[in-house]
Amino acid sequence: MAVEISNPGELHDPTGFGYSHVAVARGELVFIAGQYDSDADGHTTSTDFAVQVGTAFANLGIALRSVGSDYAQVAQLRTFIVDHDLEKLAVLGKEIAAIWGDRPPAQTLTGVAALALPGMLFEVDAVAVR
Repeated sequence: MAVEISNPGELHDPTGFGYSHVAVARGELVFIAGQYDSDADGHTTSTDFAVQVGTAFANLGIALRSVGSDYAQVAQLRTFIVDHDLEKLAVLGKEIAAIWGDRPPAQTLTGVAALALPGMLFEVDAVAVR
């Protein structure tokens, strides 16, 4: 049950942007719903984008561990950024590099006008294996 991360030579090297082109998963798939900067009641805890990103990924880790998986087993991320810009992309890239190093999972980033709750600036969901 492994995730094979690859970047075809015919395509650009995306790892500097915080993602890989292809992730092939073998084993039991795990789908993690959107995680964000939430407290025990589901409310955001900070208005700082970097804090929200860090908490969202910490929450993703909790969700993964709850089903016997972890960050290393993530095949795909989908990230959502309110009012996306290059500064926010840099924050996201730094967080992804801290977790996955030079082998980030496949990722699609979507810039959005708003998310589900007031104050949410970032959300991440994932597909993993266990």
